Formats: sequence, C-alpha cells, structure tokens
Amino acid sequence: MKYLIKNGHVVNEGKIIQKDILIVDEYISKIDTDISDETASVIDASNQYIIPGIIDDQVHFREPGLTHKATIYSESKAAIAGGVTSFMEQPNTKPAALTQALLEEKYQSAAQTSLANYTFFMGTSNDNYDEVMRTDFSKIGALKIFMGSSTGNMLVDDEHILNKIFANIGGIVVTHCEDEQTILQQTEKIKSLYNENIPMNFHPIIRSDEACYLSSKLAIDLAKKHQTRLHIFHVSTAKELDLFSNQQALKDKKITAEVCVHHLYFDERDYAALGSKIKCNPAIKFESDKRALLQALLDDKLDVIATDHAPHTLQEKNNPYLTAPSGLPLVQHSLNMMLDFYHQQKISLEKIIEKMCHAPAECFKIKNRGYLREGYFADIAIVDIHQRWSISTENILYKCAWSPLENISVYGKINQTFVNGHLVYNKGIFDESKKGHRLLFSV
Repeated sequence: MKYLIKNGHVVNEGKIIQKDILIVDEYISKIDTDISDETASVIDASNQYIIPGIIDDQVHFREPGLTHKATIYSESKAAIAGGVTSFMEQPNTKPAALTQALLEEKYQSAAQTSLANYTFFMGTSNDNYDEVMRTDFSKIGALKIFMGSSTGNMLVDDEHILNKIFANIGGIVVTHCEDEQTILQQTEKIKSLYNENIPMNFHPIIRSDEACYLSSKLAIDLAKKHQTRLHIFHVSTAKELDLFSNQQALKDKKITAEVCVHHLYFDERDYAALGSKIKCNPAIKFESDKRALLQALLDDKLDVIATDHAPHTLQEKNNPYLTAPSGLPLVQHSLNMMLDFYHQQKISLEKIIEKMCHAPAECFKIKNRGYLREGYFADIAIVDIHQRWSISTENILYKCAWSPLENISVYGKINQTFVNGHLVYNKGIFDESKKGHRLLFSV
C-alpha cells in the first residue's frame, strides 16, 4: 500500500513545517514538499497537523483475568481513536506477569487482537528474582516494580531483593513509588475520625506527598548506588521534583520521570464533583502540585507524558472510599487534555509532541518509532487541533463505557491514524484487517 499525505503541518523534532509524507508499505518513504506519486492514495491534510503516533508508556488493559473491565482489543481501539499508536502495558493482571511464560501469553493475545503496537512489562515480586533475570530487554520494554501497594502479590518491600535487582538488572527499571507504611499510618489516622465513611477528598492526604517522596527517593538512591537505568512513573507532587534534574539531554539521563495527564489536569477541588471517578494511585493532589508539575514538564525535569489508563466498571467505582478501586480511563483522550493546555497558551504543540511521542521512544530506546523520519515505521496521526467536540458515552470506546471527562468540550479531532503504514482509523471508521506489531528495543 501507498499513501500520500498532502499539505499538512508536520509537527516533529521541535518544528512545525508544511510538508508531504509518502508512506510505502509499513514505512515512511519520503518527507518533502510537493511530493507526487500517481500510484498512492492521497489524503489531503490541509489545515491539519501531522504528528508521530503517540506512545503511551503506562496503561492497564486488564487482560488476562480482568476482562470485564477492559481487553487488549477494546482499549487498543480506544487508543487508536486518540492518536495513540503504541502502548506499554503493566504486569498487574490476573494472573500477574511474574513469569516469562505468563508474560509471553500476553504477547500472543496482543498479536491476535491489538490494533496498536505493544509491549508488556515484566512484573516483580519479593520471590521471582530468577524469572526477572531471564528478561530479554530487546523484546520487553522494562521491568516494573511496585514500590507501593498494587494488585496481587506485586508489592516489593524486601530491601535485599530490591538491591539485588537494581544491582544486576540488564535493562530499564520502572517504578510505582508510594511508601506503604506512610499510607497505612495515614489511613488509620483518618479512619479514627471517619470510621468507614472517609470522604473522597482525603485521598491526597492519605496517599500523601510524603509517601510519594520517600518511595521515589528510595528508588533513586538505589539507582544511583547501582548505576541502574530508572524511570519513575506518575510523579504527582511538587515535593518530588527536586529529586530530578534537567542538566542532561534526555538520551544521557540515567534517571527519568513521567507525569500523567490527570495529575496535570485535575486537582483536589475536583473530588467534590467527580469523587471516586478520579480516585487513583498515586492520588490527584493539590492545585499547587498541578502547577509545579506543568512547570517541571516545561523545564524538562519531567520527561514523558502518559495516562496510566486504568479502567474499572462504574459499579466498582461507585463504592465507598475504602472499597472503590483506584484508576481512571484516559488513553482515548490524552491528546485532547494536552491540547486544552495548548489553547490556554500554557504549552507549545512542539513540546506536547516531544513529551508524548519522541521522549517515550528515547527513554525506552524503541527502534524506529516516535518520530516522523524517512525509514521509520509509519505510525502517524492526522489531527485538527482547533476542532471542538464533546466527550460523551456515545463516543467513548473504552469497554467500561465512562470517562471522568464526560460532557466536557475538548479540542482536537483525530481524523486518521496509521499504524505501521496501515490506515487503521479514518474519520470514525476502523479497518481492523491488520494488527499492531510488538515493539523492539535497542539495548
């Protein structure tokens, strides 16, 4: 197949330039002005923006074992509609991906059903060190360590094991950082005041900035001690930001960090209206944290924007504080959330693309993706960044069928999404005849 995208504004590597893009089979063949090819199908992208496919480095697609909430198929479809062409899925499924065999089963499922490109992270427990050491980091994006409460047997709190892993791992370690003891102490303190009826707005107090800081500092101290390549997920507090540096180029950093769209978008004032719909771990914090996170993103202390897409059913979410699960679905709308900041003149379009497309590829050394470059895979989204539309149950594609953004008018309409040169999404119509590829990595 050949496609010729004409007259669009190409957003790539810090520049916006009107260019044409020729796609041949799976790859970008040519980027230039006034390309002509009579054998190619032409897409007129006039007044639209051509961006690299977004790479979401943290999602929970719930398969296997939790498929009443989501599946690889359903959530990858939602991702494609949002311009996300590659995802990195986390190991806390049922069963958890704590062995190489269980991990490989997830890859086999994705090969059959995922519309987007994919990788699945190896999981860690206090007792699967030998399995962890068998990880092939040319084919698996990272090792995930929950240094805070999680689903199943995945809290790693044995310091001997942590030291052993950090000392010997041959790839990137990604961490969920919240100090478990601090959270337990805060929970008991608040329960003494409210018993079982804890108001939802106490979530950022229970899962406090101190809990985040203590755990992030421990991870960073271990990484510095052992010279480990570390990426910390979903930084949520102003207090943690002093732990990170912008003194090196991203490609030279040994310690990198991610911020999630919901920690940039929501704050403590939103619990009154949204309640458990925005309950997540780490918690959405305070307005001052939200402002500091955006500034740290602009200053390159924070390197990647992701979603931590984590769907639950509404029935599950509509429980009291102590039993309502944490997590919210966002992968279909992450670009829309960031374009809201763009239209408020808080961030440039070039910076959004850097943090959502280029930086994940750099952080994880993904081969031939994350940029619009000749010879790279044609993972591309074409978006009208000025078109407004309202998020509603009628256009939400998550299996859980809800969003904390419902009835909000957002900017940015994805018109086309290509995955490996295949036009999988075209103005609301999906062509599911081809599936995404397994991501590969330089080590």
